[in-house]
Amino acid sequence: MTGPATDPATTAEHHRGSGVWASVHCERAALAADLAELTDEEWATPSLCTELTVREVLAHLTAGASLTTVTWLAGVVRCRFDFDRQVAMRLAEQLGATADETLERFRRVVSSTTKPPLPAIAMLGETIVHGEDVRRPLGIRRDHPAGVVTAVAEYYRGSDLVVVARKRVAGLRLAADDGPFAAGSGPLVSGPTLSLVMAMTGRAAHCDDLEGEGVEILRGRCGPA
Repeated sequence: MTGPATDPATTAEHHRGSGVWASVHCERAALAADLAELTDEEWATPSLCTELTVREVLAHLTAGASLTTVTWLAGVVRCRFDFDRQVAMRLAEQLGATADETLERFRRVVSSTTKPPLPAIAMLGETIVHGEDVRRPLGIRRDHPAGVVTAVAEYYRGSDLVVVARKRVAGLRLAADDGPFAAGSGPLVSGPTLSLVMAMTGRAAHCDDLEGEGVEILRGRCGPA
């Protein structure tokens, strides 16, 4: 006896979603491992995410992996639609009393698929971008899978949903020198895919890794992350 017919498009979307979540979980696990031996001074290091320390960025990631659509909406209402206030409130909820507790809370959500009303690829982007927000100031390097950072680059170049990225790169030609990512037209900005992702999301420090006549235009569009 056969089961009900399955829409091929639905099946394909399911597998794409499953693959994205596997990448999210892998990136979270790698970040937890990279931060496992930090000193108190390193936890207090300013990140590339404006006004947040390394420890606070990790708590922010934990919060994002702990919010459902319902709890996110409840927080928005509670904060009277002040989204920055909601972010700060949720970060404080997950910070914990010590850095060890902050890290332990993050470890608990490594395999979570809980999310606010965002696509899974946005969660992957958040994990990679905020991971680099803390790694770069700490001098930690991660070689992200090429396919993963390419997928994130493709997402951000067409989206302003979580962070302004599409508008930031408007009128520029982006070209990765370590993978297939290429988009847009205009003055050239080229370099590593990860650096393009970080610059697209407003991290001016990563413009130092890029080349082309469009780099200074992009740098000028990078503001508070």
